[in-house]
Amino acid sequence: MFTTIVTFARFASLDPSPLFADNCRCMARKPGKKLSSKKGKRVRVDLRRNRNKPSTKQDWTRQAREQGLEEMDSRAGESVVAKGDLSRKRTVIVHEGDSDPARFNGTVLVMRGLFAEVDDSKRIWPCTIRRMLRSRLIADRHPITVGDRVRFEIVADEQGRQTEGVIEEVMARNSELKRIAGRREHTIAANVEQVIIVSSAGLPPPKPHLIDRYIVAASGGNMTPVVCMNKIDLDIDGAAVGILERYQALGYRTLQTSAVCGSGIEDLREVLGRASSVIAGQSGVGKSTLLNAVQPSLNLRIGEVSKDTLKGRHTTSTALLLKLDGGGYVVDTPGVRSFDTTAVPRSEIECHFVEFIDLIPHCKFPDCTHTHESHCAIKEALAKGIIHPERYESYVRMFTESNSRGYTES
Repeated sequence: MFTTIVTFARFASLDPSPLFADNCRCMARKPGKKLSSKKGKRVRVDLRRNRNKPSTKQDWTRQAREQGLEEMDSRAGESVVAKGDLSRKRTVIVHEGDSDPARFNGTVLVMRGLFAEVDDSKRIWPCTIRRMLRSRLIADRHPITVGDRVRFEIVADEQGRQTEGVIEEVMARNSELKRIAGRREHTIAANVEQVIIVSSAGLPPPKPHLIDRYIVAASGGNMTPVVCMNKIDLDIDGAAVGILERYQALGYRTLQTSAVCGSGIEDLREVLGRASSVIAGQSGVGKSTLLNAVQPSLNLRIGEVSKDTLKGRHTTSTALLLKLDGGGYVVDTPGVRSFDTTAVPRSEIECHFVEFIDLIPHCKFPDCTHTHESHCAIKEALAKGIIHPERYESYVRMFTESNSRGYTES
């Protein structure tokens, strides 16, 4: 028994490699068959916690009293460490480079449950996901998301027709837009360069705090935020333009658009055409409507805002990666009514408020949180009107919520 435990601990101490495959061929070792490592390095990876019955019976103390130690020791077939399907670790082979000619490169266009549509630049392949790849990714709600670059193998059906594929590898991500959903991080889109944060000048009303949350998530995910105020034709008193000017003064690119009168659509088309983007924002602000105005052939579903609750209805049910005729790619995402940014480490939130950066070194305490400390340069700038009160309030909310998830934008 002691020898078995030591062996398990030795395997558990090995580096399981990065969460995403990094060209990792996910192959489980079958009983009685050695895993070849001629083309790669063998590593141990963690799997999703299973709910199967443990391989050993419990209540050892009770069994010892009832049956005696000698009878228990005679059971040589029972193992303390789970084997086979019950094991929470597997041995996989890590490859360097694209060494397997049987695999093809592609980009995930859409995820539908456990199935994906992958574009290899020649055609779109419906793909399943290798079970080993799904099982080892425990931190994300979805192991693969829209925008992921993957390698897949083409499989044939009973008639020998090659009609679908199996995703074997997920490449490392350059960027990702993440939020917290429940207790897990949910990656909305990956490998995009900019986030078009859409707000509304009318129904629903603009929410600067929600814009700030998207900016922090975009900056934390290595993407450039662009603030777009839609339905600008409904901005009778100029309040929405005032909000937009606040972000423009901070150096962010801003857009004023209206799908109804066509205002700003050409500017949006130019911004989308120069880079890969994800368009995000509250439900009902008109994200899909704007994309239809940029390219009518997309024909995306749109909905209306409830006049009773002033909140939008969800019409986009899943994220979609779309290729635009004018150049560029854009991910259309489902609308949200809340956005939890606790995926960004608490100690890094201050770095994503651009007006804070030059002031932070002037705080008296090196670990200043800018919430309650004296001689805080951020709070002094707030009192002088250098920092906008709503921006500071957004920072305080995000900083304090990092210990208690589940914030809902009201």
